[in-house]
Amino acid sequence: MIPAIDLKDGEAVRLYKGDYEQKTVYSYHPHKLAKEFEKMGAKYLHLVDLDGAKDAAAKNQEVIKKIRETVSMPIELGGGIRNIETVDYYLSEVGIDRVILGTAALKDPQFVKECLKKYDASRIVVGVDVKDGYVSTSGWLETSDIYYLDFIHQLEEIGVKTIVCTDISKDGTLKGPSFDLYETIKNNSNMDFVVSGGVKDNEDILEASRRGYYACIVGKAFYEGTVNLGEVIAHVG
Repeated sequence: MIPAIDLKDGEAVRLYKGDYEQKTVYSYHPHKLAKEFEKMGAKYLHLVDLDGAKDAAAKNQEVIKKIRETVSMPIELGGGIRNIETVDYYLSEVGIDRVILGTAALKDPQFVKECLKKYDASRIVVGVDVKDGYVSTSGWLETSDIYYLDFIHQLEEIGVKTIVCTDISKDGTLKGPSFDLYETIKNNSNMDFVVSGGVKDNEDILEASRRGYYACIVGKAFYEGTVNLGEVIAHVG
């Protein structure tokens, strides 16, 4: 169970179905929110730089560094990480534990290979963001013609071990995860995958655990009070 903080303009926000115009601010001090998660027993933190994802640049670096300095739990970070220099900066300088590659992984497979050659596979994760069965990029503003399972198989072939898979149509909706999507991945791939998007309550997380999925990201459901984080952590870790 991995709590999520999405960063935009230095604030912790959530978008509705990836729409940058439908934004809700949940905290003006994301580092304090991260500390709250840690106190609840969270063992990992999921960070997304939404500005970076949209504009192909790391825009929340100071906030990310502040969060890193505030908590001791491991952190994974995605959004705008599209060259080896940015990977080096976050993994080697800031102390982020693993980075999530998105757009770059689809458009430049060689970049992913370069990252895997330089760092252990446990530190390089790829985000597979799915819209109507196809992979979306650039902060979900563009949809490719690559079918998501084909992309997952390509990643597996080059040595990627872990993916974060988000059904964009579910993200921020509190309507439940796309379990059919995740079962398809489970039955067609050996990679660890993180369920992301749509989680509405404790039962969704427990169901993901019962099905043997690697992990589950929780964002809006916590902020809206429909998930009891401490209770879930006590059950699944």
